[in-house]
Order: sequence, then C-alpha cells, then structure tokens
Amino acid sequence: MDLTASGVHTASVAKQARTGLLPANVVLGGSLLSLVGLTWDIQWHSDVGPDTFFTLPHLFLYAGSAVVGLASLAVVLLTTAARRAGRPVDARVGGRVVNVFGKTFAAPIGYLVSGVGAATFLLYGLWDQWWHGLYGFDAVIDSPPHIGLLLSITISLIGTTAVFAAAREHRWGRLGVLASLTVLLTFGPVLALGLQQVPDDYADAVSIGCSMMAVLLVTVGAGFLRRPGGALGTAALVAAVQAVFWWFSPWAAKAYADLVGLPLRDAISGVPEMPSLTPMALLPVAALMEAGYLLGRRRGWRAGRVSVVVGGVAGLLIGLSLPLQRAMLYTGAHVPPVWYLTTTAVLSAALGLLGGFAGWRFGGMLCLLAPAKKGGNR
Repeated sequence: MDLTASGVHTASVAKQARTGLLPANVVLGGSLLSLVGLTWDIQWHSDVGPDTFFTLPHLFLYAGSAVVGLASLAVVLLTTAARRAGRPVDARVGGRVVNVFGKTFAAPIGYLVSGVGAATFLLYGLWDQWWHGLYGFDAVIDSPPHIGLLLSITISLIGTTAVFAAAREHRWGRLGVLASLTVLLTFGPVLALGLQQVPDDYADAVSIGCSMMAVLLVTVGAGFLRRPGGALGTAALVAAVQAVFWWFSPWAAKAYADLVGLPLRDAISGVPEMPSLTPMALLPVAALMEAGYLLGRRRGWRAGRVSVVVGGVAGLLIGLSLPLQRAMLYTGAHVPPVWYLTTTAVLSAALGLLGGFAGWRFGGMLCLLAPAKKGGNR
C-alpha cells in the first residue's frame, strides 16, 4: 500500500480487472447521450427552427450531463466513505484521490473533473433558459450561455478521459481513452464555431481551430498509447461516429418535427450539420501520422520531436481540406482563392506544430494517472 499526498491509503495490489469499469462506462454513456442530443439539437435548429427549452434534443443533452454528474458524485461519496472507514482506495478507479473542502470529501481526480463539468453545465443551462426567455428562442451557437455550456461539456469529457486513463493497465481503460477522445474530437468543431466572431478576411479561423483540435486530440491518443495505433484508432472511431451521425441527425430532426407537427424549413441544405464539421480527411491524415511515428521509432528519433513535425504536417493538410470540404458539401459554396487556402493551411500548420507538441505531452500526463506497477515503468 502506498500513501497519496492527500493522506488516502491506496491499494497497489492487483484486484479484479473490472474494478472501476461500471462507473467509467456510465460516465462515458452520459457523455455519448449529450453528444447525441447536441447533434440532434444543431440539426433541429438548421432544419426546423422553433424550439423551447424543453425539447427532446435538449432532454438528451441535459440527461447526459445529469448521468455524468450523478455517477461522479456516487464515486466521490463511496471514496469518501471508504477513507473514513479506513479501507484502501484503488487508484485505478478514477485516478489519485484529492481532498475537497479540506478533508470533507475524497475525490478521484477524474471523477472530480467530470463532476465539476456536469455541475457547471446544469448551471449554464439555467442561464440559457433565462437568456432564451429574455432574447427569444432563435438561438445562436456562440451566445454567452452556449459557450459556457460547450466549455462545461469539454471539462466533463476531459474528466471522462482521465477516468479511463487511470485504468490504463486494462484493455478497457485504453479503449475507453480512445473512445473519450473520439467524443471530444467529434464535439470539438462545435466549440470552434465560437471563432466565427474572428475576422476571416485573410484566413478561415474556424477551419484553423478545427484542425488544431483534431491534431491535438489525435496526438493525445498516440502519446497515451505510446505504441502504433493510438492516432489511427482515434481517427477510425471518429469516422465511425461521423458516419452514424450523418444518417441520424437529419433523420431525428425530421422524425421529431413530424411528431410535434412542425414543418421543415422551406430551404434546407440537406447536409448533416454537426457531422459535416468533422474533418473528412482525418483518417488518411492520421494514417500518415502513424507512418511518421513508425519511421521515427525505426530511426531512433525522439518521439516528442517527431510528434511536433507530424502535427505540423497534419495541421497543414486538415486546414487545407476543411474549406474544400465545405465547398464540396454545400450547394452554392465556392472554393476560396488559392491565397486564402494558403494562409489558412499555413496558420493551421503552425498551430498543428503546437498541437503535436502539446498532444504528445498531454498523452504522457494521462499515463501518469495510472498507478505505477511494482518494479515496472509507465
């Protein structure tokens, strides 16, 4: 047994491989529920329009955060009870334990972060309700309460990723990290829409933001696994979710409109809104990144430096592809001029270098959440 900085005894002996699996999957399930609600809600605003606070997509959104919050709270209370009873706490259940409000509560760090994100989401939801009542229900994605809601979901998803990272020694822990990164990456472009307020006279700020997030999160997957498959696995899961949502989003919006007796807008694009934000070039770009990592291993190059280079290349390619993707999907959209594509791609490459640098290190930080094996390395 060892002793954490919080004074909590933690068990380092091997327990059942499924320890912590149930609450981790409940938290991930809540995150997925919110993601389904988000793509449904965005499509609803695009294809139908009028809504109230109490719509079915909103119910999915808030129910998902409630599930995350309640599961996180349950783990924190069980951990606190275990500490007070003098029982050992397994650090693979959510990571190292920290004290909250002095020593009133003992919280595994992963569940603390996911719970805080869920709680702030519900608070921002109340603000959103007040905002809609004051300014009406023609919502825009970058309103102040919406930005708060999106940031809260991001915090919850970071906590979910940490929860699975703490169980890194198990296959379900490693797969859970890639699944959590997939949810984050699918959700990330929506957060990047907040950059619509940035002047786009010389470059596409939203595309640059999307490419930066994509490179960062795919690199986190590679940096976490520290072996082939992290980048490509994350990108493959994202492509699978994108394919499912491509069908689901317009179908759900139309089915719900029929159910409540509302017509579709006269002129709809027919394009699934949220899935169309995800870079379609991500999978081949991730394969190229894996090739870069593989070449670096064979040549004995430092993985952190390789990650910076492949991040820059990936940022360049994704930043270049996103404006072309929009022109391909939307009728009437035009391919931007070459100089505009060039500035967008170059800026995306610059931030891709940063994403490759930071993502590899964030992946390493996630590894540190798992308890060390006796006589082994992380």
